[in-house]
This record gives sequence, structure tokens and C-alpha cells, in this order.
Amino acid sequence: MIYGHDKEQLYRDEFYRPYMKYPGKILAIGGNHDGESDPPHPKPLSAFLANFCATSAVVPPAADNVRIFRQTMTQPGVYWLLQAPFVNMIGLYSNIAEGPGDLLGTNRDDKQIQWLKKTLADLKKAKDGGDKAALVIATHHPPFSEGGHGGSPVMLTQIDDACTGAGIIPHAMLAGHSHNYQRYTRTVRFGAVTGEIAYVVAGCGGHAASQVATATGGDVGNGAIFKKSLRGYGYLLLTVDSNQLVIEMFDTTSGTKRPFDKATVNLATHKVTP
Repeated sequence: MIYGHDKEQLYRDEFYRPYMKYPGKILAIGGNHDGESDPPHPKPLSAFLANFCATSAVVPPAADNVRIFRQTMTQPGVYWLLQAPFVNMIGLYSNIAEGPGDLLGTNRDDKQIQWLKKTLADLKKAKDGGDKAALVIATHHPPFSEGGHGGSPVMLTQIDDACTGAGIIPHAMLAGHSHNYQRYTRTVRFGAVTGEIAYVVAGCGGHAASQVATATGGDVGNGAIFKKSLRGYGYLLLTVDSNQLVIEMFDTTSGTKRPFDKATVNLATHKVTP
């Protein structure tokens, strides 16, 4: 038997071929199925916490048993703030329901909402002090959706209220849940600030592509314009620097990668193009 660091070194050894290596870290957002109570995980979120909120980065049995070197992530919880040189990213837990999703706790407490308000207030203070980083908020349930699962107006209001209280506008909001691709541009006024937000639904990673309406540039309510959609498969690539956030979607439905959509958010002006 091989234990601890010796085992990890063995996985990393380039000459030890039988193990698939996946050294990248997976920063996760809890979805509705993560909150379900079902054997062998009778406690809601238990598997999510074990794999993504572990006390240390280790290879979990689920990966070890199928000979994959993939370590657990050490997130502080099911909602979190990641700060990097050019981006501040907030991950929220939108609960167990198939729809529409909200930020209240299992006992309908507002701890997550209060955390979000404080976090946004801190980020606004940093922004006023010169921080020019992009602000991205990610949830599992989509605030807007025109196909597959519906949008979550309750959650949208909860996030809007927190942003209004802090006087800050996210540059983009990312979601999944609906198994397709959708992009919206929404004009908002939160407190004394106005601007545009890019809303992206990217639940098209490879499972059960679902119907979605054709995006025609129409207003779907709450100031959101439906810009682009795809029934198929693909992935997002986000690139950010001190001036802009670029969101690209690559379509892989045919088995080969092709560019499908691209939006650029000006960090200073909060203008989304196209």
C-alpha cells in the first residue's frame, strides 16, 4: 500500500501511465441536485462539501477508485468570493428546487443574502479606493431563461436589491441549469449607478441539450435584451484584463470546436458589445 505524499508523487510521475492526471482546480457552484437528499448521501450538500469544501487538497476515493489524479478543492463554503488580480468572482448557492431558485437558506434564513450584501459593500469600498477589477456573479439557476428551465425572478430581485444597497453593478452574471446557451444584455440602475450587465446561461457542457427560443434581440423584461442562443453543446472562455472582460462561447455540437458568440464588457463604462 502507498499512502500520503508518496502516493501523490506516484500519480505525478510522468512514467506512471495508468493514472489519468487532472491537476487543475475545479471551483464549483452548488446546483439543485447537490442539495438533494438521496443515498448514499442522505445529508444535503454532503458530497459537494466533501469534494469542493474539503479541509485539505487530497485525492478523494471517487477519483482514486477510477485511477484519476484529481484533488479536492478547499472552498470556504457553498457561497464564496474569489479575488484575483483582474476579477472578483462571487459564487452563490441558489438552492435545491428545479425552479426557480433563490438565495434563502433551508430554513428560509437570509444568511447568504446578508453575506452577499456585506461582500458587495466591501467590493464597492475597494472600487471607490481604486480597484478596477471586473465583478462576476455566478449562480446555478439562471436569472433569465427562454428555454429548458425558466428564469428566476425571485433570485434576480434578491441580487438586484443587494447590488442597489451597495451601489455596485456586476459586469457579468453566469448561470447554468438550462441545458443550452443563452446570452442577454440588461441595462440597470442600482442606486446612483447605471450600466449594462452581460447575463450568460451556459448549461451546455454535454448533457441533454434542451430547446431554447431563437434570440431575436427582443426585450424579455426587466430591461434584458435576448442577444444569442444555441441548442447544442459548448463551453465558455472568459478573458479579463484591466480594461475589459471578454466572454467567448465555443460550439462543440458537431464534435469540433468553432467560435459561436463573443461579448466584450468595458470595465469602466459598463458597456456590453455587441
